[in-house]
Amino acid sequence: MLGLGPHADFVVAAYAVTFVGIAALILATVGDDLKQRRRLSKLERQGIKRRSDPKRRSDQKTPVAKKPAPKTRTRAAKPSASKKPPASKAATGKPAPERPRARKTPA
Repeated sequence: MLGLGPHADFVVAAYAVTFVGIAALILATVGDDLKQRRRLSKLERQGIKRRSDPKRRSDQKTPVAKKPAPKTRTRAAKPSASKKPPASKAATGKPAPERPRARKTPA
């Protein structure tokens, strides 16, 4: 079969499945586009207009909410003097407190 070797059946099948899958995606996309266009024209016949319609008069535009101004920091925050890193065992001479161990569940 065209000199594709011993794996020709697998290669041809893989290409066929890929072709069918891509064709199905294209058909689904075109079908959805037609459906959306029908729904849009139905709404426009009912009198509901799009906000992006260039024929729409400027006095009918819906108000757009303004975004708040971004907050700016004037200075970098200084680290607090009261927060000190935990002292090590060697520095204090005391052993570190023990952490609770995980419970073993019966098997």
